[in-house]
Amino acid sequence: MKIGSPSGRHHTPLIALTAVVGLALGTGCSTSSEGSGGATAAAGASKKINVVAAENFWGSIATQLGGDHVSETSIITSPDTDPHAYEPTAANARTVASSQYVITNGIGYDTWTTKLLAANPVPGRQSLIVGDLVGLKEGDNPHRWYSPDDVHKVIAQITADYKKLDPADAAYFDTQKTTFENQTLGQYDQLISTIKSKYAGTPIGASESIVSPLSDSLGLKMLTPASFLKAISEGSGPTAGDKATIDQQIKGKQVKVYIYNSQNSTPDIAAQVKAAKAAGIPVATVTETLTPAGASFQQWQTTQLQGIEQALSQATGR
Repeated sequence: MKIGSPSGRHHTPLIALTAVVGLALGTGCSTSSEGSGGATAAAGASKKINVVAAENFWGSIATQLGGDHVSETSIITSPDTDPHAYEPTAANARTVASSQYVITNGIGYDTWTTKLLAANPVPGRQSLIVGDLVGLKEGDNPHRWYSPDDVHKVIAQITADYKKLDPADAAYFDTQKTTFENQTLGQYDQLISTIKSKYAGTPIGASESIVSPLSDSLGLKMLTPASFLKAISEGSGPTAGDKATIDQQIKGKQVKVYIYNSQNSTPDIAAQVKAAKAAGIPVATVTETLTPAGASFQQWQTTQLQGIEQALSQATGR
């Protein structure tokens, strides 16, 4: 999906949102006047931390780490919704107004969340901006849920934040984290390790930059020009030189596997997929958000990794 420019299509009616948030605060968010301990006290009393995630891939992780001690709402849940260009609704504002913990991706991916949070400053609320956590800024690759290392960093930070919001249940959250990392993500982590040990160095092509963090983690060799990957992700036109390079890579079978984001298929990408299949190059598919929408993070990612592993096996005979 395309990343819009900050001054492009990310316009939100702040006056309307502020008015809605003000109403929400006046009628239902009494903890905001209790100082920095308000949200913590509420969480401890109810045993339910009210969590809002901008996107459902982070929301799925947050839900599983919180177990029955959190209540999580994801704003972006439909595979047909473009997180980059999303315009928040009044209902979103009310949801954020009552939140105790907010998770956003950052790195220019969901700038609309900044507007929602700025319109609703609640003392005591914790927030996690994934880009800040991993030390990246706007202009860097925002698709951090495709980086296994970053996923584990997020897991650790969410757990730490839950313990801060609800210290009485710290041991519970530690147990949830251990179970999630050692058991729930077991197949996900094993596939990553297996693919890397078996296929590291294999040259691949891709449709956009969403594949890059995963490719790096798997030790695969990305031949598609980085400028092309970024152009497709940002919704700008790739150069003729980049397209010619990719055409030659596919025609000459320099790439062994082609991986594409099916939720962002431009005419150029459709032509590359067709050419790859015609050349006998296996094609694997990934998506931007949870697919199907009700899948868990690990179900979604494991299915995609299995597809990539099968394509690599087919391409290399191993």
